[in-house]
Amino acid sequence: MKRLMYTVYLLLFVVIANAQQKFPTEGAYLAKADGINHLWLFVDGYSSYITYEDQKYLNTWGGPYAGNDKDLIIKIEYNEKEPATVGTEQRINAKVAKEGFSWKNLNFKKLKAGEQDLDGLWRITGRMNEGKMSTITRGDRKTIKILVAGYFQWIAINPAEKGFYGTGGGTYTFKDKKYTENIVFFSRDNSRVGAKLVFDGEIKDGAWHHSGLSSKGDPIHEIWSVDSVKK
Repeated sequence: MKRLMYTVYLLLFVVIANAQQKFPTEGAYLAKADGINHLWLFVDGYSSYITYEDQKYLNTWGGPYAGNDKDLIIKIEYNEKEPATVGTEQRINAKVAKEGFSWKNLNFKKLKAGEQDLDGLWRITGRMNEGKMSTITRGDRKTIKILVAGYFQWIAINPAEKGFYGTGGGTYTFKDKKYTENIVFFSRDNSRVGAKLVFDGEIKDGAWHHSGLSSKGDPIHEIWSVDSVKK
């Protein structure tokens, strides 16, 4: 009898343990409430949280993250509306569900777009200037680009000075050496929302070569390098 009860308890423990779900990380998650979109991107150990209305950018914050089965700890590198939080840690304790998680009365659903070759965390390391490619030296100020699950976001920041200089993002595709952006939010000019930009794109020796016309119509040629914070 004791042996039977022990077996039952053991099986029950295994069932409960398997039912516990880990905090989701890699991917794009979206929640909507009161006309506001809450987009949360996770890729290569980096996290970015963006809020925007359909035609109006509101705010973004994020940075490297680490986590366990229940919590995420995000070291904040930028926060446009609350720069004083830069350098601090934000602990996220959320209720995990099968297709996402809930946090602060928001239900985040994982967006199920397929992976693409450009998915990852990138940092600009080169820019064409007067016909010559110039190397951008790594320093405190940086422009990074997050691409995951069909969404992208670029952010220009300086964590050492709690500086935030702009962001933009939306959905993207990368196919047959063509990189296409559809602008969903843009901190510097809400009128850019809805624009579609098409660039030439190619990965050479692990670097992303990106060329075409900017949102202002200016010719650009940039090089982006992988900038994973995973250890």
